[in-house]
Amino acid sequence: MILYEYPFNERVRAYLRLEYLFDRLNYFAREGDPRHHQIAVATLFDILDATERTDIKTAVLQDLDRQRVALQALRDHPNVAQDALESMLADLERTVGNLAAQGRAGQPLRENEWLVSLRGRLAVPGGATQVDMPSYHAWQHRPEADRCADLQAWTAPLRPLHNAVAMALRLLRESGRRSEIQAEGGAYQQMLAGKLFQLLRVWIDPQLGVFPEISANKYMIWIRFSCQNGDAKPQQVTRDLSFQMSLCSA
Repeated sequence: MILYEYPFNERVRAYLRLEYLFDRLNYFAREGDPRHHQIAVATLFDILDATERTDIKTAVLQDLDRQRVALQALRDHPNVAQDALESMLADLERTVGNLAAQGRAGQPLRENEWLVSLRGRLAVPGGATQVDMPSYHAWQHRPEADRCADLQAWTAPLRPLHNAVAMALRLLRESGRRSEIQAEGGAYQQMLAGKLFQLLRVWIDPQLGVFPEISANKYMIWIRFSCQNGDAKPQQVTRDLSFQMSLCSA
């Protein structure tokens, strides 16, 4: 199944973007070609850009604290596995503590003069060539192990934020219940009666050859399914089809 997710607010949208960027950073920061490591460095700067626009640290700490209070209320509940609950609370406390103890996310990277100069060069198309920045060209020719070590060191200041965002999204996703839905004529609507949700998740069988176009607010959700073939723009499908959906509100 292909999973599509739609955020109901800008805070969750920011979390999803950071999750995507951290996944790409971790993939390209592994051992590999210097061109892979250039993508990792560029992604590192994308994360810095994303954390500069909004106060992600404060938002995720507030979300995790709210989750901690809700989980603590389940202590001694007869239908809750207490060992699993205490393990989750311990993970939550550790994640919150590590992020709270840190200053501005990624601040050491902003104070690294060489990375600051490289960040400006990478913002220019083709600006990282040996003509424009020979020091970066030399770094790309260092041993693979040295480059990987540098990338791990540069990533370390962002790790507490990465772990906190991952936990916030995990708890949010686990709050939803997955159900089978029928879209008549390639579209589906559901009234929400003002109930607040934060994330909509949609699973689609790839064999259907469609993708969802989603609109949602606190009153309703509207999903239209379309297909795209060749050079033509996407076309809405009109046949009935089934998909799976989950509304998350943690």
